[in-house]
Amino acid sequence: MDGVFGGYVRHTDDSNPGTYTILMNQDYFGLHANVGVQLNGGAWTEYAMSYAGNDSGNSVWTFTPGQAYAAGAVVQYYFKGYEDGTANTIYDSNGSTNYHFQVATDGSDPLANSWFTKLTGQYARIYSNAAARTAGAAAVTWSNGSQTQALPAYSGVQEVYSSTNWVYVRATGLGAHVMGPWSVGFPNLPVNKKLLYRIPRVPLAAGTKSVNGGGTIGIFVDGVALFNSWDAFYWNGSTEVGGAGTGYWNRDAYVNEGATFDPAYAHQEQTGTYHYHANPIALRYLLGDHVDFNATTKTYSESTNAVVNHSPIIGWVADGYPIYGPYGYSNPTNPASGVRRMIPGYVLRNGQFGTQNLTSTGRTTIPQWAVRLFKVSNAQTGPNVSSSYPLGRYMEDNDYLGDLGYTHGVDFDLDEYNGRYCVTPEFPNGTYAYFTAIATNGAPLFPYNIGRGYYGYPTGGSLLTVAESVTTNFVGGPATVPTMQSIAPSGANDIIITWSSVEGGRYDVQAATNLAAYSSLNTNVPSGGLTSSFIHTNGLAGTSQRFYRTKLAALANYDSAIGSGGILSVVPNTGLRNNPYSITINLDPAVGPPPQMAPVLSVTVGSINGTGLNHVSQTQVTANISIPGGATPGPVAVSVTFPGPPENPSQTVTYTLTNGFTIQ
Repeated sequence: MDGVFGGYVRHTDDSNPGTYTILMNQDYFGLHANVGVQLNGGAWTEYAMSYAGNDSGNSVWTFTPGQAYAAGAVVQYYFKGYEDGTANTIYDSNGSTNYHFQVATDGSDPLANSWFTKLTGQYARIYSNAAARTAGAAAVTWSNGSQTQALPAYSGVQEVYSSTNWVYVRATGLGAHVMGPWSVGFPNLPVNKKLLYRIPRVPLAAGTKSVNGGGTIGIFVDGVALFNSWDAFYWNGSTEVGGAGTGYWNRDAYVNEGATFDPAYAHQEQTGTYHYHANPIALRYLLGDHVDFNATTKTYSESTNAVVNHSPIIGWVADGYPIYGPYGYSNPTNPASGVRRMIPGYVLRNGQFGTQNLTSTGRTTIPQWAVRLFKVSNAQTGPNVSSSYPLGRYMEDNDYLGDLGYTHGVDFDLDEYNGRYCVTPEFPNGTYAYFTAIATNGAPLFPYNIGRGYYGYPTGGSLLTVAESVTTNFVGGPATVPTMQSIAPSGANDIIITWSSVEGGRYDVQAATNLAAYSSLNTNVPSGGLTSSFIHTNGLAGTSQRFYRTKLAALANYDSAIGSGGILSVVPNTGLRNNPYSITINLDPAVGPPPQMAPVLSVTVGSINGTGLNHVSQTQVTANISIPGGATPGPVAVSVTFPGPPENPSQTVTYTLTNGFTIQ
């Protein structure tokens, strides 16, 4: 990779590891230069550069690493120019965003290939109550009057696509395990969220860390949403409130909402988004990550056997870094060092480990990790510890050991973002990675999956459409192609044919005595689930060879993972040039539009900007447009843009209907 930055610095990667070069606009005498390099989000290392000559009165400095970078490595770097004999810098490119490049990959692609797709062809299911769980009576459709799953939806990840910079995942957001039941009185049920989520391929460690807010901040490999450890309620100085606003004592979701979690440690908010705040134990069971399942009680628990394998990737955060289960290598850079549970870096502020005892002192200060993230003083008062506000109720009831004199990597494993730089089976040359945090008995531990801040830049997020050319990595669910699993004798003359299938399908089973002339044996074989079978009576009779194949002939109605783009219709949807119109835009309730109180930032009809914008209801927006006389006739897209959620209003949300309005 060649590049000149501001005329001063560059890195050449024509031959890995390439050469770093800086051109300083002073001559050699009295100067020296260094380059700082970081690999895959790890620690920064600064190297001395060598004087390489004079260029038009400017000094040229270079540094060539002693060995090549690993395939796929993400490299960040900066330059500094110093006066000799001093620490005075005359040039410093080190900032919140540094230069970076990525070494060509070797074909392995964890971000594109780590998704759990084994059960993509089965319907999502719930136990609606404890009795249904005991009886094993899981439902594929459900409703409580507010959240309705009227048609079956396929579970988990349905499609994976990739480009140079992004991986896109389409999912229903419904777990591959049986979800539920939830506590008696819990009002919400999960629904197909028709999620399209993208994750950056080149994660960069952020110089200035940002706070993660409520809602989806990543996606687990089963297509279920990742939420942070906040339950969206905070202390406002006199009481606890939810939603928009700024609070420095924020309620811990696991502590305050854990009673509403199902056996998988998941639940859903009022729009039906099924999500994990803590250890995704049911997913980890499906992935083989040291979890047992009790088929009688239908509950999960951490295995009591010795841990022998490194945890798999269980999810990806919006900043592009992976989340692993709780088990990693004892030595972060040595895969031969054995495997053990990762120890998080947080402890309760109960007077132990050098913490304040908030029960005695009261909640008069927030911890230093919160000071750094919120950029405020520590003098933020919360409610005194009591039976109404017990210790542990708030995220800020926890201290980071690194602020108490303990050493990360020696006394504990995971940093304040709940990760570390390490080698893993998928990243043998090292990466920054988050780990889910559990106690020795398997119970979730704060900060659970990710700390309150992102380690990298959270450039990933939800989309309505893929707006670039992509490579197809996986297509499953209803589009799963049947594959033959076995053809075997059954009885004296029969043959049993078995193939992979999708739930709700009907299959055409065909046979031939040569590869050219197939005929149907049965065109309406019902699916048996993920595996289907058909017995060909007397299939062994009358021939020395026979060939078989199957194809999907029909599919029962189902709720697709592909969304509408957020807009169902526009009324009116046609207009004459040189005329004004008042239009009504009907939003799709399935995408969970912002509430009626949210302002509308813009409405566009092709290149025409709407005026008089009005958010009439959660699912309806009105606007005025005036079609100019010179407008090009034909269909145009209609778009509506809202601010993002209260905790991140700068991340706008846009809904679009392609060809939603026709100019005549």
